[in-house]
Amino acid sequence: MTMSAMTNTATSSTVTTPHASRTLLVTGALGGIGRAICHQFAGQGDSVIVHDIRAESDTVVTRFVEELRQAGAPVVHYFQADLKQISAIDALFADLREEGLRVDILVNNAGIQKTAPIQEFDAATWLDILAINLTAVYRCIQHAVEDMRHSGWGRIINLSSVHGLVGSANKAAYVAAKHGVVGLTKVLALETATQNITVNAISPGWTDTPILWPQIQQRMALLGSSRDEAVHNLVTEKQPTGQLVPPEHVAALVYYLAGDQAAHMTGTTLPIDGGWTCQ
Repeated sequence: MTMSAMTNTATSSTVTTPHASRTLLVTGALGGIGRAICHQFAGQGDSVIVHDIRAESDTVVTRFVEELRQAGAPVVHYFQADLKQISAIDALFADLREEGLRVDILVNNAGIQKTAPIQEFDAATWLDILAINLTAVYRCIQHAVEDMRHSGWGRIINLSSVHGLVGSANKAAYVAAKHGVVGLTKVLALETATQNITVNAISPGWTDTPILWPQIQQRMALLGSSRDEAVHNLVTEKQPTGQLVPPEHVAALVYYLAGDQAAHMTGTTLPIDGGWTCQ
């Protein structure tokens, strides 16, 4: 058989999303990347379920929910939960189901960090970082994948980090958790490969988000410099571009992975790191 004949007889098994308007759940949505992701999807007419640790009555929450409505989200919900607690995650998904909400796209974005040498790393902080950055990812997937299997379509995007691919001193818990997210992504991709569900991870480098601010402040104090000088000094140590990644660029990649055009991408980890991991 000729190559052209082989091409002509090939068929596609890609299944498109069964819903005109998809419903997205973003954990840790009030952070820099989480906000950008919510805005990206809201602007395209998707419904958004916002999760964070703040109370629903907090003005930061109410303003953000209104922003998403104004941006174009047909429906916006907010749910508060402490992701350090498995029981709180279970209650979150129970509340979603009680309100008749499904999760078509899950973005595991919540994360915390602390920098300290291992001999100074207290056990409580270690457990908190692993709970939010890794265990919560597992538990949210465990719940959301049931909705996706029922509807026959789903997208899971896990926010790992460049530290899911490489190590850095003084970040033992964070690096351990983010490497775990990369491994979990591969396993879940295999388990859902025949179910029209994809599972991928994104590994941002230095990104202009609040989680980086403590390190910037430490560098300002060390150098006695301005914020801009401290950012440049910090970023150029690892990131060849010498620039912070805008959260909106990460959000655009999340949106791509959530689309039907990414149906055959699963189990991957995509760096967006200004060249950090190519060195």
